[in-house]
Amino acid sequence: MIEELWKKYDEKRTSETRDELIMACLPYIKSSAYRLVIYASPSQDVDDLINAGIIGLMDALEKYDPAKGSGFKNYTKFRIRGSIMDEIRSMDWVPYSTREKARKIEREMKKLEENGNEAPDDEDLAKAVGMSLGKFREALLEINRMTLTLLQDSFYDGDMSNISEDVFIRDPETEMVITEMENILGQAIERLPEKERFVVTLYYYEEMTMKEIGQTLNISESRVCQIHSSAIIRLHTRLKYADASIEV
Repeated sequence: MIEELWKKYDEKRTSETRDELIMACLPYIKSSAYRLVIYASPSQDVDDLINAGIIGLMDALEKYDPAKGSGFKNYTKFRIRGSIMDEIRSMDWVPYSTREKARKIEREMKKLEENGNEAPDDEDLAKAVGMSLGKFREALLEINRMTLTLLQDSFYDGDMSNISEDVFIRDPETEMVITEMENILGQAIERLPEKERFVVTLYYYEEMTMKEIGQTLNISESRVCQIHSSAIIRLHTRLKYADASIEV
């Protein structure tokens, strides 16, 4: 339906056809904002992220070029999500102490894996970083708000809202590099402990909220956030050391 509404808007370019297209995209903007608000600073709320998503949509309406070969729906979803993520990243509020905890956990996780513990659990990691299990899980909740940066920085560093639709057009060399990185990521996800893999799949592939995942797994939303943090730190560690020769 969105592709059809785009064609209608492209033909007439009236405020009515624009508003019709915006209303059709609004559910995706809202769902993206509610999923990504877990990363937002205390001064940001879901309405701020929805507004950012609308800005991304309006930008997409201006810059989309069907001659480039990408579909309007995919291009617009990319723009909306990128705009929301840039809004979150604009408030670089994560305390230094939280970043240090993430780095320390990552270092100890790498050491444990190198010493034969391929999937260290919370108890293993808590002991390695010198925390009680309770304090370690509190740290995971703190870190959860910066996991967006951890994974995004593994693949892309910069302002996502200014990426053109050329990102969807890949030359053979770029295609090879991206495919290799996708394979590495897929393998890293497959190696996650079962519950972490399940949370990652539901959140990133099924696009469920943390609350919905908690209801599915019959655990609290905060516990889902902890599991998510652990999974992302594990993925970030493996991606970072997977192949230093790959540049994206």
